[in-house]
Amino acid sequence: MTAALELRAGALAVGGRLLWSELELTVEPGEFLAVLGPNGVGKSSLLNVVLGLRQLQRGEVTVLGGAPRDAVDRVGYLPQRRNFDPSVRIRGLDIVRLGVDGHRWGVPFPGRASRETWRWVRELVDDVGASAYADRPIGQLSGGEQQRLLIAQALARRPELLLLDEPLDSLDLPNQAAVAQLVSKLCTERGVAVVMVAHDVNPILPYLDKVTYLAPGGAACGTPQDVITSETLTGLFGVSIEVLRASDGRLVVVGQPEAPALHGDRHH
Repeated sequence: MTAALELRAGALAVGGRLLWSELELTVEPGEFLAVLGPNGVGKSSLLNVVLGLRQLQRGEVTVLGGAPRDAVDRVGYLPQRRNFDPSVRIRGLDIVRLGVDGHRWGVPFPGRASRETWRWVRELVDDVGASAYADRPIGQLSGGEQQRLLIAQALARRPELLLLDEPLDSLDLPNQAAVAQLVSKLCTERGVAVVMVAHDVNPILPYLDKVTYLAPGGAACGTPQDVITSETLTGLFGVSIEVLRASDGRLVVVGQPEAPALHGDRHH
């Protein structure tokens, strides 16, 4: 089986500054991988490498068995979210449809092709649990509702690899849990490989297969149990860090700021 994503001895520099090096990771079809780490270590830049928008300084990246730019039509991407203004009147359904034919100009012609497209759009909306509000203006929906529709848009062209850049940011805890569960469902039921950049690992921890943790002291890849440990994080940051597990299973990291389960005041 061809891996959805492989990175071998990868190194990336931006603006003359080395962000990470000797990065090794593999994501198989249907696997869910989280990319964790503090601000400024190149998490979003890693997604840009996978999209073919940035070139590695060293190493090799393979996406769905080939070069990143050759696989662009088979990769879905959801960038860091921006809230829609309440005055935006376009329907949630139309937002999803943009993922199908938004690259074209003008209004789609009516007919069989159009009917099939709308059937697919409504199927996607149903899959992400957004049917109850997809006919409403996107600007009137909550952050969690908007995010479900944007994930449906990213799935519109039937990707084999889905890249999500902080899709849980600014969502409340119930919506974080709902979106995390939705992403896990895509992995298991559709066989889509998912790479998600996240600040807080706890909402997605129960669903993860692998973790890639980027830090100023290097990178670590593996299962959450192997990577999010006191020993591993202490080695990455070069200072003493303790990882504790609360009674409800959530991770608490004591020591270095911006560790994987504690990421700054904006998430309090």
